[in-house]
Amino acid sequence: MARSIDPAPRAVRGFVPARTDEERFLMRHVEDLARAAEGRGIARYSGFLSDREQDLARAALNRADVPESDHHFEGGWPGAERKLLCLEPEGCYPASPLCCVKLTCRTLSGAALPGHKDYLGSLMGASLVGSEMCIRDSLGSLMGLELRREALGDIVLLADTPGTAYVFALETAGELICRELLQVGRTEVTTTLLSLDEVPEFPQAERKTQTATVSSLRLDAVLAAMLHCSRGQACEWIAAGRVEINHLPAESAHAPVYEGDVFTVRGKGRFGLTALP
Repeated sequence: MARSIDPAPRAVRGFVPARTDEERFLMRHVEDLARAAEGRGIARYSGFLSDREQDLARAALNRADVPESDHHFEGGWPGAERKLLCLEPEGCYPASPLCCVKLTCRTLSGAALPGHKDYLGSLMGASLVGSEMCIRDSLGSLMGLELRREALGDIVLLADTPGTAYVFALETAGELICRELLQVGRTEVTTTLLSLDEVPEFPQAERKTQTATVSSLRLDAVLAAMLHCSRGQACEWIAAGRVEINHLPAESAHAPVYEGDVFTVRGKGRFGLTALP
C-alpha cells in the first residue's frame, strides 16, 4: 500500500497492446482457437502462457466477443503463474491436456540434494514466494529434452519435502519427461505422472504487507519505499533494465503507478501495489 502526499485523481492502468510480431501472432492464434471452438462446439486449449501472454489472450477474446462463460485459465494449482487458456463452449466434452510430473531425487544418505540451479540450469527468471515454497518458471534441465516453452508450466519445489519437485506440463511433455529424464545435475531422479486430482495441496505463500507514504506516485518513489532504498538506487535499477511493471520492461523512472500494479525487480523479488488510499 502506498499513500502519496501529492493528491491526484485515482486512475487505472490501461491495457498495453501487442508490441512485437510474436505478441501479435499470439493474439491471432487465440482468435483462431476461439473460432474453432465456437464453430465446431469442441474444446480447444493453448499452450502455457505467461502473465503478459494471458493479458494478450484476454484482449483477443474480448475482440472476438467470446463469452466469459466459455473460457478460463488453468495452471494446475491455485497459485499457478503460467496457465493454459481453456476454451470450452457450452455442451462440449472438455478433456484438459494438463498433467503434473513428480520428480523424486535418489541420493545417498547425507548427500547434497539438487538445488534450483540443478533443476533448472541457468535461471532465466525466478521469483521467491514466502519462506515455504519456491517457484521457478525457467527451463533448465528440461530444455535438454527439447521441450518447447509453452509445453511447460510452473515448476514447484516445497521446503517441507526436499528432493521433490512438481512439474506442470502438457500431457505429451509429461510423458516425454517420464520416459527420458533420468538425472537432474548429478543426481538420479525417478518420475511419476500425476493427474491433477493426485497433486498435493501446496502450502499458501506468506506475504508481507507494508504501508508507505511517498512524495509522488512515480515508479522510482514507490520502488524506493518498497525496497527501503534511495530513489537514486531505484533509478539505477530501472535504467539497467532490471524492473518490470506488470511483466513489461519499465521504460522510465518517472512512469506513473496504479493500484493493482505488479513490480518485478530482478534480484530483489516481486511486489504488488495493493491499494492507494
